[in-house]
Amino acid sequence: MPILNKDMSVCISLAGRPSNLGTRFHNFLYDELGLNFIYKAFTTDDLEGAVRGIRALGIRGCSVSMPFKEAVIPLVDEIEPSAAAIESVNTIVNDGGRLTASNTDYEAIAALIAEHGLDPASRVLVRGSGGMAKAVVAAFRGAEFSDVTVLARNAEAGPALAAKYGYDWVADDPAPSFDVIVNVTPIGMHGAEAHAQAFSPEFIERASTVFDVVAFPAETPLVTAARAAGKRVISGAEVIALQAARQFERYTGVPLTREQVERASAFSRAE
Repeated sequence: MPILNKDMSVCISLAGRPSNLGTRFHNFLYDELGLNFIYKAFTTDDLEGAVRGIRALGIRGCSVSMPFKEAVIPLVDEIEPSAAAIESVNTIVNDGGRLTASNTDYEAIAALIAEHGLDPASRVLVRGSGGMAKAVVAAFRGAEFSDVTVLARNAEAGPALAAKYGYDWVADDPAPSFDVIVNVTPIGMHGAEAHAQAFSPEFIERASTVFDVVAFPAETPLVTAARAAGKRVISGAEVIALQAARQFERYTGVPLTREQVERASAFSRAE
């Protein structure tokens, strides 16, 4: 990576629980490609002030994670369709003080549904109703899945998300009768719920595909159980690598090859 200098472009992330994944992913590629960029992760208790800082300091790009994906919307100048459709932002690009927001989570999930060949006739159960869940449910609707159920205890966000796309909502676990099960909650993430499993063994046994959006660790209890049961697995590691690659391309204007994305993803997870 170039020595810090006055012409260096700065990209950041804002998250309630920052990790090194994005920092290592982006900086690895800046170094490999010889780009005069640097990336740093932050958290904040003053989101409005942080966004003013992005604009005022000429920070080129910002990745947005929970719990800021919805709250940031009124603070930017333009919302691209990928974010406007689901009212959730994960990427901000600064062009001369004008902030444009998009959602590469949605783009990544839509791409993975297609890449893994999921059948639109499948019965799908999505656990969660937050910003990432919005991206997941919207991506399934965009791929023309008609039988999707949103499982969420939040009695406002859950039914609102389901109704927006013409899907069903339940507050408690339904019968395990789904072909695709998707975890879009912190269950299984490093921290207090690291050893918890988002779905019972009965749900895993019935499903043909298990999708866990938790990115860290890559091998969550749910992913481990699904692999052991011989199920098709889509992991949060795939989501975060693909969405980060799309962010990288927006920030730098440099397209990435699949091999570059895989190398950066592996490096981001190395100790």
